[in-house]
Amino acid sequence: MQSTAGTAIRSLDVERIRMDFPILQTQVNGFPLVYLDNGATSQKPRSVLQTLERYYTTINSNVHRGVHHLSQEATDAYEAARRTVAHFIHAAGPQEIIFTRGTTEGINLVASSLGRSRLSPKDTVLITAMEHHSNIVPWQMICEETGARLKIIPILDRGDLDLEAARRVLEEKPGILAITQVSNTLGTINPVKQIIAWAHQAGALVLVDAAQSIQHLHPDVQDLDCDFLAFSGHKVFGPTGIGVLYGKEKFLDAMPPWQGGGDMIRTVTFDKTTYNDLPYKFEAGTPHIAGAIGLGAALDYLQGLDPASVLACEGQLLAYATGKLSRIPGLRIYGTAPQKASVISFNIGKLHPYDVGVILDQAGIAVRTGHHCTQPLMDFYGIPGTVRASMAFYNNFNDVDRLCQGVEKAISMLN
Repeated sequence: MQSTAGTAIRSLDVERIRMDFPILQTQVNGFPLVYLDNGATSQKPRSVLQTLERYYTTINSNVHRGVHHLSQEATDAYEAARRTVAHFIHAAGPQEIIFTRGTTEGINLVASSLGRSRLSPKDTVLITAMEHHSNIVPWQMICEETGARLKIIPILDRGDLDLEAARRVLEEKPGILAITQVSNTLGTINPVKQIIAWAHQAGALVLVDAAQSIQHLHPDVQDLDCDFLAFSGHKVFGPTGIGVLYGKEKFLDAMPPWQGGGDMIRTVTFDKTTYNDLPYKFEAGTPHIAGAIGLGAALDYLQGLDPASVLACEGQLLAYATGKLSRIPGLRIYGTAPQKASVISFNIGKLHPYDVGVILDQAGIAVRTGHHCTQPLMDFYGIPGTVRASMAFYNNFNDVDRLCQGVEKAISMLN
């Protein structure tokens, strides 16, 4: 992802793009906002904000339930968003797209529904040492329930997976592999396509956590050949509270529903309930209609940009920021794998990351501090947390310069 293309940012016209994101024109503590917390949530383009307003002011209604005009309009927009998602990730069809509240709910759905029907005490679930808590805890819970064992693929010091160890543990034929495509803390891009092929040879089903890759890499589920993939709308310039679980139709068909209620049923009697077709079997209750429509608008916005230019822009920012931060005495970057997304986690000597984050905020610079919901990863490095700067295509060199100036100020003040 790192790039030396000197014209990448200019060819993308970042300054014009920044005007599409109203929040980037605001000030914080008297300074122009520098937003470098995109790994936690991304900002929203004006087209998404206008789509949300249009929904609530012109067609607000429940879906799949009414014969009146507003309900029909809302249903059409909701299902159009599902088709947009299917096209964006290259699913075989919209029936493979389940709307959820986010990545966390998607992983919990698979862990619970697939885990109960597939796992037993003789089985193993395999994850990696760099997983977000959302891809650890649900598997711990289902392993406790079913008696299956949880095993971990270790990482190397620079933050990439130990692929030799991965091959060895896959030879033990786990039932399920759950793996992040991009580490939210280290930025490491995992070779998931190769690992999925190995896992399938061993007979395992594979879930990909795409929360941190959807906005950078635009994963193609058919090219990856993953069995499941989950991501959150708010990481990809869409609303909060909406997400997507992709699953191959044959596996979703075989899985029992996760929740019961309206819309996931075909018929209900006191003696028996029959379930709806995909994807509605997994969408109990009133969904986040506006969120799904807003997510569709966000993906439409992304599809209006050249993916190669976006990737080059973010790679150039990563290289520039890595170079400048590396020259600051006492600063250590965690995650130096050769393939990285535009994420940099660092510490400065014995300074607490929280204190650094507070001083950066005073200068209008938004970063993330803490363990980033990857406490086992922090234990691996023997640290309580890091400062994390995560960049998007609307960031620029000035944002990086401001970050470095803020870090130097923090060092001066805290020392």
